[in-house]
Amino acid sequence: MDLQTARSRAQELRKILEYNSRLYYEQDAPEMEDYEYDMLNRELKEIEAQFPELVDSASPTQHVGGAASSRFAKVTHAVKMESLLDAFSEEEIRDFDRRVRETGVEPEYVVEIKIDGLSCSLEYENGTLVRASTRGDGVVGEDVTANVMAVQSIPKKLENAPEFLEVRGEIYMPHDTFNRLREQQELDGVQPFKNPRNAAAGSLRQKDAAITGSRGLAIFVFNIQQIRGKELHSHKESLDYLKQLGIPVSPRYSVFTSIEDVLAEIKDIGNHRQDLSFDMDGAVVKVNDFTQREQMGSTNKFPRWAVAFKYPPEVKETELLDVEVAVGRTGVLTPTAVFNPVFLAGTTVSRATLHNEDFIRQFDLHIGDCIQVRKAGDIIPEVIGVSARKEGAEPYVLPAVCPSCGEPVVHLADEAALRCINPECPAQALRNLIHFASRDAMDIDGLGTAVCTQLTDKSLVHTVADLYSLEKEQLLKLDKFKEKSADNLLNAIQKSKDNNLDKLIFGLGIRNIGDKAAALLAEHFGTMDALCNATAEQICQIDGFGDTMAQSVVSFFEKEGTSDLLSRLKQAGVNMEWHGEKKTDILLGKTLVVTGTLETLSRNEAEALIVKNGGKASGSVSKKTSYLVAGAAAGSKLTKAQTLGIPVLTEQEFLDMLK
Repeated sequence: MDLQTARSRAQELRKILEYNSRLYYEQDAPEMEDYEYDMLNRELKEIEAQFPELVDSASPTQHVGGAASSRFAKVTHAVKMESLLDAFSEEEIRDFDRRVRETGVEPEYVVEIKIDGLSCSLEYENGTLVRASTRGDGVVGEDVTANVMAVQSIPKKLENAPEFLEVRGEIYMPHDTFNRLREQQELDGVQPFKNPRNAAAGSLRQKDAAITGSRGLAIFVFNIQQIRGKELHSHKESLDYLKQLGIPVSPRYSVFTSIEDVLAEIKDIGNHRQDLSFDMDGAVVKVNDFTQREQMGSTNKFPRWAVAFKYPPEVKETELLDVEVAVGRTGVLTPTAVFNPVFLAGTTVSRATLHNEDFIRQFDLHIGDCIQVRKAGDIIPEVIGVSARKEGAEPYVLPAVCPSCGEPVVHLADEAALRCINPECPAQALRNLIHFASRDAMDIDGLGTAVCTQLTDKSLVHTVADLYSLEKEQLLKLDKFKEKSADNLLNAIQKSKDNNLDKLIFGLGIRNIGDKAAALLAEHFGTMDALCNATAEQICQIDGFGDTMAQSVVSFFEKEGTSDLLSRLKQAGVNMEWHGEKKTDILLGKTLVVTGTLETLSRNEAEALIVKNGGKASGSVSKKTSYLVAGAAAGSKLTKAQTLGIPVLTEQEFLDMLK
């Protein structure tokens, strides 16, 4: 490769890597698999090694992670949160060992599992958790203390702790929790998280800490960043000590003196990776002795005393037998590839999503093709290519009519998906019913997926309005229903009539309208009638609503059948009015930030009071902040407010202001 070609390719690679790095670290919405990213990053490193004059300080090879989000206050790390040098072969691990020994070190190595999550620092003062922050770019991260406080599995108090302790770990989402979350997201018609790491990062960065707390996150700590009041000499000793304090640490770590034993351990970890209940993306090899680490030091990006071995993704070839098409709650047609079963990343798989029509066209899929399949993030089966074509095979084309109701399907503007717009489609009816009964909607206890399926299969319920005319005799004909269970369900249905208007609006399943948006609509318009007659322009007046959301609302109420559905719900006695307290203007034009632990209010309750009284609740302190409401262990937000001269209120002063 000549210099001009190398410069052109380096520029191209940097552009691709920076774009995908932002998606991964800052937006929690990756488009590229980790292995593909690693290979492109490696190619760029090789070009820069061959042509040193092309090395750029802004290159992805020269810095760590992504920038801290503007949604959270920034934290400057006292100890840099470094990345690790990657290795992809046994020979590269041996090269690492050779470099270590060339420094004069006779090492012991600790080998541990590399958890695939979001890197996070936890700081404890005298055993009390006072601050949590993300890695960010390694120097500056995000203050996520309030959200971490809501994660039950992260210890907030440590017994017999040192004066000060900062640890680093990976916040992750267990597989079973991730699968339940994806099922709920698919049911709600929202884009599901692609993998557990993506889900963990998106959950930790929620504006509402209660959402973070509900997501079942966990942590494995793998390093001590700082410690005062305790002397430790090795990595294994530090992990053992953290375990004694009650901090969850890497679930598998062992010490070795031979690099061949290290390689055997890496291989064994890889062989058992499918036995784990969480995602891992490699094995980490670290020099055990802290004095030896200091002797070896770090580059501007990596410590010289550690390396991360990355396992290649497993890909299998199999025959495409069929494509099945399902209809979602919002009418979207989702094609699924059905293929000869293959054993892949620890389990036998025979199905994989094909996403939409564009995806099928991209691979020019034919029934009978030899397709390549892998698991995205070792979890979700996906088709990644075609390796051979059966002679005479016909290209697969998505159906022109809905497979559930037989009505024509359409492409809506700016959508890749085909959609059935028949309001009486049976497949949509089932998913609408499940959504209507869910906890964040009408919260009908006892009306789960299995019962909803029976009700629709037996034609007892066609629309959600039919729920309110169900009779006990009909329920007793369902599987596993007795007198008590029938009575309980009827009572739950009756109770749901009294729900506030926002629960009903969300339960109707309007595209692009989540539970928070439903609450804003209910509060703004007050009644269902007023909302039905609202124009897109009027809806756009609500803070946070744009053209897409407003048009979704208008289109829903213009849809054939909506008027009849609402009329039947009203006749059944379902509440159609907002019963929340009206806003005051006490805090009109003011922006308040709540931080620390308040005595009588949770953070969510305090922020709700701010909004109720006309103010804006923000998650970060800036020059635009009017007041900071500070409780115990206020941390960096209090420091920043004092620096900027922003008035600081105690909880009582805040409550007095509202009087």
